[in-house]
Amino acid sequence: MAILLRLGRCNRRTDCKMELSGLAVAVWMFVCFCAPVGGYPNGKVRAACTSMIPCHGGSPQLSPEHTITVNGTEFKPGDNIEVSLSGPDFEGFFIQARDAEHLDGPAIGSFVLVDRRLSQLLTCGRTKNSAVSQTGKTKKKLMKVYWIAPGDAPKHVQFLATVVKKYRTFWVKIPGPIVSQPDVLSPTTPLHATSEAVSTSYPVSHLSKPFSALGCGIMKFCIRNPSNCDPESASCFFLSFQKEESSVFIEMSGPSEGYLAFALSHDQWMGGDDAYLCINEDHRVHVSTAHLTGRSHPLLDSENALEDVSWRLVDGVLQCSFRRSIHLPAYKERFNLDASYYIFLADGESSEGGLIYKHRRQPLITDRLYNVTGPPQDIGGSRSPRLIKAHGALMFVAWITTVSIGVIVARFFKPVWAHSFLFGKEMWFQVHRMLMLTTVLLTSISFVLPFIYRGGWSQQAGFHPYLGCAVMALTIFQPLMAGFRPSRHAPRRQLFNWFHWSTGTTARILAVVTMFLGMDLPALDLPDTWDTYTMIGFVAWHVGIDVLLEIHSYCLIRKVEVIEDDRVQILQSLTSAEAEGHLFKQVVLIIYVCGNIVFLVAFLIAVNKI
Repeated sequence: MAILLRLGRCNRRTDCKMELSGLAVAVWMFVCFCAPVGGYPNGKVRAACTSMIPCHGGSPQLSPEHTITVNGTEFKPGDNIEVSLSGPDFEGFFIQARDAEHLDGPAIGSFVLVDRRLSQLLTCGRTKNSAVSQTGKTKKKLMKVYWIAPGDAPKHVQFLATVVKKYRTFWVKIPGPIVSQPDVLSPTTPLHATSEAVSTSYPVSHLSKPFSALGCGIMKFCIRNPSNCDPESASCFFLSFQKEESSVFIEMSGPSEGYLAFALSHDQWMGGDDAYLCINEDHRVHVSTAHLTGRSHPLLDSENALEDVSWRLVDGVLQCSFRRSIHLPAYKERFNLDASYYIFLADGESSEGGLIYKHRRQPLITDRLYNVTGPPQDIGGSRSPRLIKAHGALMFVAWITTVSIGVIVARFFKPVWAHSFLFGKEMWFQVHRMLMLTTVLLTSISFVLPFIYRGGWSQQAGFHPYLGCAVMALTIFQPLMAGFRPSRHAPRRQLFNWFHWSTGTTARILAVVTMFLGMDLPALDLPDTWDTYTMIGFVAWHVGIDVLLEIHSYCLIRKVEVIEDDRVQILQSLTSAEAEGHLFKQVVLIIYVCGNIVFLVAFLIAVNKI
């Protein structure tokens, strides 16, 4: 998962794992980064020196559109041969010269560049400058280079080229002319390289109908998100494994017009994983294997060992199925399927040519290790780590519930509970202090959880962690300042009251903004409509109650002033007015607490479902 893509945990190793040194995750996963996987757009393709196959996955085209020409058919050691590659627009290329009678052998001779802006020299094997490739993805129609014949050149040399038109459209080892040393007969049966010789294609068929959940937990191992969803549904992510003798038949389905991918991992972090991707390219689905090396783009394999590949793309739902052997000793990066792994399931966008981008949300990750060839199970998964869920829940409790009620009590209930005492102090003060200390405790616990999860600081969370640190600092400063508050009648008491109020108000505003930002992060990606409207609803609810109590207090003061001016039954009237005012405030407080609990329960339910 631009992308998993571990497959997430956007997320250890960094590639989902942040380094324990405290530096930020270097990011699958599941980052945020949205740069497309373009293979090797800079032309640094030394890994392809031998096979000349680009690491793009998929199969090469069979009928070349490009041609290689030379300005001569004979050479002597030290001669320069002009080599030209031409044809329809192409982005990438890779040119070598090889022994025409041993095309699988090493590169022969070296090259000299004509245009250093568009081409560069590479060293393959022990021969310096023995290959030429592009420097970028600029469209090209013609490339010229010069080949220098070595002193130990074979009798016949053939030029070969790999051409990349776009990411998934390429030709491998396009055969070029054969040049020979003087007085040497041309080979009677030259070994021309062809695209068919390196084809990695496999039979592909189209699925005629959607997958079914029948047999999940009985005949096959299934993962569904949401839990127990129907794979025929347009909102269901589905992954199944069915053991068949020495192989496993795999089905993967989900609402995606880009790609779907799953990975097998030894832990819940992206990196060192065995991944499988179904990628939509121009309304055709390519199935590729890949190895994840951290939170970087997956390295798609040029070959894979998948069989019985089928796919279906209907109404925005992508489905693909394939079979692979339980053991693949010839493929070192493929895991044995008879062991236990964490399983990741991710989706994301792809562009023309099959370029894949980082998954837009946290991949689904199983809560423990599973053996897909063991007893069949029907399980779900979570798109949010437990520590991050706890972080969000504790922050919501602290800043939506305890601190809000504590502020209301301190602001409006001093006269209501002025003559009520709890543990030797006024009740309003004790309730306010208890709620605020609870806020400090919950915030402190919640604050450290993301650092434990990430193993350090996260640089992919935008402004959220910075604002969170500011909230934490203000949260600690507030009770420390309260511990040094002057006595009630001290000259500095008004100054303290102003600082106490402004610090608390600033902390509350920053906390709400921080929660707004945090709810859309991949690790806690709550539903967009839910998180926005719920937070707006809470802010409106709190402001509304605050305004209501302010208006009530103003009206009560005005009523008392009128009674005093009339000088009629002053004592009795004041007592009656105060009683009515206190009752109203207590009723509003009860309603406010109940409303906050409703918001809290809604949030916890939403968090539990992701």
